[in-house]
Amino acid sequence: MQPVKKAILKGFLDMLPLCLAVVPWGILCGSLAIQNGFSAFETQAMSLLVFAGSAQLVAIELMAGNTPLLTILFTTFIISSRHFLYGLAVRHKVIDQPMRWRLPVSFVLTDELFAFSHHRKAYRTKTRLIYALSAGFSFYIAWNIWTSIGIVAGTMLPDLTNLGLDFAIAATFIALVIPGIKNLASLVTVIVAGVSATLLKSTGFELWLVCSALLAMAAGYSTSRLTAKKEATL
Repeated sequence: MQPVKKAILKGFLDMLPLCLAVVPWGILCGSLAIQNGFSAFETQAMSLLVFAGSAQLVAIELMAGNTPLLTILFTTFIISSRHFLYGLAVRHKVIDQPMRWRLPVSFVLTDELFAFSHHRKAYRTKTRLIYALSAGFSFYIAWNIWTSIGIVAGTMLPDLTNLGLDFAIAATFIALVIPGIKNLASLVTVIVAGVSATLLKSTGFELWLVCSALLAMAAGYSTSRLTAKKEATL
């Protein structure tokens, strides 16, 4: 098999488990939007253009609740800002590549593809770039297919939120986050994020997600600095 075809196939197969893992998530996103007054076109366009599951779900719920526009924009900005960090993390690997490669990679650099980006040779060669694009766009296509199914389900079936499909969101992120806990700073970040999000949401605070993310990042950064200082004095 030619290297290009092999890279395309491998990218697709490696991403396939994650494509299947977000089936409930995508269906929930599509159906939730329909049941909250979005048109089928608006719902599908959101997945085609925004392509950010967690931001889409949060935005749908906030818009359905008549949340002020500034709160919606700020919340979705904070949620999606992690993609900026993903870009910075892989920048040194793609900086020498032409723009025609960097732009599509940046578009499909989701949590799932970033989980594939830690290999030291990732994005370094044409074959590895093709692998990344195959993995990224296969997830993009799958996400839009699941959204389409959710749109149909939202118009034909009762409220799907009662089926607990939203647990797929938590399950997917747990699967992505747990392998990344390799030091004290990351462990503290995860714990603070979980505890603060639970406590703040239980109070009905609108910006619970934003505040818990900021608290977790601050705690992780502080722990990292303290750990570095301690190691320097040894």
